[in-house]
Amino acid sequence: MLPITSSQVSRKITQSVYTVKADDENLTWFFDKAEGSLPKEGEVMFWYGIESGDEVKELMMEFAKHGRDIFGDINLESRLHKAARAAMSASGGKRRATVQQARAFSTYSRPSTHRNVLRDSRQRVSAPVTPSSRTYATTTNPNPPFGSKNSSNTKPARVALIGARGYTGQALINLLNAHPNMDLRHVSSRELAGQKLKGYNKRDITYKNLTPEDVRRKEDRGEIDCWVMALPNGVCKPFVDAVELAASESSVIVDLSADYRFDQYWTYGLPELVDRAKIARATRIHNPGCYATAAQIGIAPLVPFLGGQPTVFGVSGFSGAGTKPSPKNDVENLTDNIIPYSLTDHIHEREISVQLGTSVAFIPHVAVWFQGIHHTISIPLSRPMTSRDIRTLYQDRYAGEKIVKVTGEPPLVKNISGKHGVGVGGFGVHSSGTRVAVNATIDNLLKGAATQCLQNMNLALGFGKYEGIPI
Repeated sequence: MLPITSSQVSRKITQSVYTVKADDENLTWFFDKAEGSLPKEGEVMFWYGIESGDEVKELMMEFAKHGRDIFGDINLESRLHKAARAAMSASGGKRRATVQQARAFSTYSRPSTHRNVLRDSRQRVSAPVTPSSRTYATTTNPNPPFGSKNSSNTKPARVALIGARGYTGQALINLLNAHPNMDLRHVSSRELAGQKLKGYNKRDITYKNLTPEDVRRKEDRGEIDCWVMALPNGVCKPFVDAVELAASESSVIVDLSADYRFDQYWTYGLPELVDRAKIARATRIHNPGCYATAAQIGIAPLVPFLGGQPTVFGVSGFSGAGTKPSPKNDVENLTDNIIPYSLTDHIHEREISVQLGTSVAFIPHVAVWFQGIHHTISIPLSRPMTSRDIRTLYQDRYAGEKIVKVTGEPPLVKNISGKHGVGVGGFGVHSSGTRVAVNATIDNLLKGAATQCLQNMNLALGFGKYEGIPI
C-alpha cells in the first residue's frame, strides 16, 4: 500500500483526483484531506482544488459509470508497486512490504481555469512531486497500524489482573468485558478479597488476594496467557519473578507501573511510536506513563527539527493521584486551585527524554477535574516553520492512527475525558517562526493506561489492533 503524503495532497500545490479502496485503513485521513468524495462499489473517489461545478458534476457522472477506469494508464499500479518496494528497501527493510491496495490518482500543478481535470487525467497520469520550495521532507506514518491480516489468533486469551482495586484496574475490566477474545479468569486485590467482581458479565469472578506463590502455581499449570500488573510502583517484582521462575514461562506480562519502564529486556509499549512488530513479538511489555504518552505523541514529529529542549507544562485530573487519600486528590483542596508537584526530575521527565532520545523538561500539576490530562508543550525549532507546515508533519506522522486526532484548534480535556485516544493541536508559532506551542490531551485512565494496555495485549496475543476499543 503506497499512501499519498499530505505534502502531495495540498490545495496550494495541485489539483487532484484519486481513488482509494473503501476498506483502506487510512480512509479517514483521505476524507480529511479532500474537498469532495463519491463512493462506488468498494472504491471512493476523492478530489480537491476543482473550482468548476461543471467539472465536479462530470467527474461524478464518469466515476459512477466507469469507476477507477476513468484514469486510464493501466501501468500506474505497477509503478506504484515498484515505488512502494523501493521505499521499503530504502527504510532498511524492517518490515516486509506487501502492497495490498494501489491507488489511482491524477495530480499536477494548479491549472488555468479553462483546463479540465478529467480530460487531463486521461491524457497524463503521473505520481505527485513534492515541491522544490519545501525545505524539509514529510512522510506518511513510518509505523502504520497493522491490518487485519496480522490478526493471527481466534482462541480466547486467558487473563489475570493483579491489582484490580484502582481506577485503572476497573477501566481495564470494563474493556475486557467488551472484548470478544479476552477471557478474564482472575482478579486480585487484597482490600476487595471475597467480594464479587462488578462490571464483568462473561463469568462470575470473586476477588482474591493472590500471592506470588499462587501466581507461580497458576503459571506452572499453564492457566494464564497474559498477566496484567496494575500495582503501585515498587511492588510488582515478586509477581513478575513468580511468573519467570515457573516451569512454563510462556505467558505475556504487561506491567502498568514504572518498575520495568527502563529495563532493556522489556519492550516499551507505545504502539503509535514503537515498532508494532516488536511489541507483537514481546512477552514482557511495560506500559508507558499517562503524562509520558501524551507528551511523546505531542513532540515526536518535531524531533528532527528541534532547536533546543522542549518544555511540557502538564495538568492532570485528580484520578491520576490514585485512590489513596492525599492533598492531590482532595477535592476541597483542589477547588479554585492548581497544585504543582515534582517540578524537576519527575519519573515521566526521564521516560519522555529516554524514549525520544532528547532532553525534555516536564512540569506536572493537578487540577480539580477527575480524569484527563492537558499538555502545553513549548518546542524550539531549528529552522523557521509555519503552523500549516507543522500541522502537516503531524497529520502525516499519524496517518491511519484511529486514536490520534490532529486538529488545528487546541484539544480540550472535556472532549477527551472518557475517550480512548490522544488529541493533538494548537500549533501556535511564534512570530520568529522558531518556536511552536503544541497542545496534547489524553484520558489518563484510558489511553494513558487501560486502553494502551489493551492495545499491547492485542498485539502480543495476536488480536486485531483496535479489538475491544470503542472508536
